[in-house]
Amino acid sequence: MNAITKNADAENLASLLDAQRAAFLRDGSPSLARRRADLAKLKKALIDRRSAIEAAVDSDFGHRSRHETAIMEIFGLVGGIDYLRRNLRRFMRPERRHVPIHMQFGKAWIEYQPLGVVGVIAPWNYPVTLALMPVATAIAAGNRVLLKPSELTPSTSALLAEILGDIFPKDQVAVVQGDASVAAAFSALPFDHLLFTGSTQVGRAVMKAASDNLVPVTLELGGKSPVIVEKGHSLKQAASEIAFGKLLNAGQTCIAPDYAMVHESDLDAFVQAYQASSAALYPDSASGADYTSIINERHYGRLEGLIEDARAHGAKIVDIGVGPDRAADRPHTLAPVVLLGMTDQMRIAREEIFGPILPVITYRTIDEAIAYVNARPRPLALYYFGSGGTDQRKVLTGTTSGNVTINGTIMHVAQDDLPFGGVGASGIGAYHGIEGFKRLSHAKGIYAQRRWNVVKLFRAPFGKLVDRVLNVMLR
Repeated sequence: MNAITKNADAENLASLLDAQRAAFLRDGSPSLARRRADLAKLKKALIDRRSAIEAAVDSDFGHRSRHETAIMEIFGLVGGIDYLRRNLRRFMRPERRHVPIHMQFGKAWIEYQPLGVVGVIAPWNYPVTLALMPVATAIAAGNRVLLKPSELTPSTSALLAEILGDIFPKDQVAVVQGDASVAAAFSALPFDHLLFTGSTQVGRAVMKAASDNLVPVTLELGGKSPVIVEKGHSLKQAASEIAFGKLLNAGQTCIAPDYAMVHESDLDAFVQAYQASSAALYPDSASGADYTSIINERHYGRLEGLIEDARAHGAKIVDIGVGPDRAADRPHTLAPVVLLGMTDQMRIAREEIFGPILPVITYRTIDEAIAYVNARPRPLALYYFGSGGTDQRKVLTGTTSGNVTINGTIMHVAQDDLPFGGVGASGIGAYHGIEGFKRLSHAKGIYAQRRWNVVKLFRAPFGKLVDRVLNVMLR
């Protein structure tokens, strides 16, 4: 089996990396057929082990609906793998490039070749898709992969090691399990590329460790993704979509709406609409079978702390759901909450929430809303609800975010042909689509010089002919 089931020391990690690099150098770049076959094996394994995946994720969270896991983890991942397989021939095709007029007898093109060994550090919130979509992308690009899944989802991580160990040799794909010290040692390895998904704080440490070996990184981070609801837009429609995006996985989604901005005249009506939408999604509130628990007691306590800190600073807390009995089988499940009156003095205004708490703030003009967003770090996602007019164009051109969904939430991540990634504090680089393939490939520029070469005129010894040519070309 590929996995290291206990904490691995630096020597073991280095041995795994060396074995994969040696195999890459021995076997060379895999063919199109080989890559497609490997992706097909991965897809089949996911479908065959669907029930086991659903059970493992449910165990790690304390409770998560099997439907939510099937939809948000397996369904999207299988779709992404299918997309890669369908488009891989086009991705791998060499690209012709322009040749200057004085070199027209030559030919220039780009070939995409694998980088070698790619490291992937995956988070706990979507422990399957955020681990295996980067792995699938790396395989599509022809690389070997070392995967470090999260220690906060041990059942899922062990299952991933088992699944990947059954279908790939460890010198092609290997899984490393262990705590934060293992992750730190992992991020310090001299990979050919390192892809990390997680918090901005940890992302800084990963990038610093990778820099010692000049390892290029893709950082998929997070931040406070805003929602702006245009004055006069259907509050019922906006609230329904915001409730879906906010309460999916109990808010433990990197692109979940972090806070909502509504016109000051719409505040009360929006809160009522949001409460009704939450009840429609989860009729039994947080006690229902479809509502996800917070991953562990520490994160549950962090969310309660955000609420209490905001309350102490004058926020109004609106409970829009009822949580289960703390003594029951789901001890760390947090019911949905709306928070009004958020100010910059509150922790919740500065920290990514990552839970089912929705601060709602008001604006008077769209320019004021844009200024509020721009005064803060650039978010991973931005959501706008409106009619498609001037205000929408102002928001799209006046703000910078990783991605945008208009009149909806979350669903930009499901578009396989769009790049997914952040900007500034929310991330570096993107994957999904052809951007993912290119991110984990080396674009090798090649120039083939032909026998007839005008550039020979520019070689010493120089004479009057060179002067004449230069005078023509530099006029």
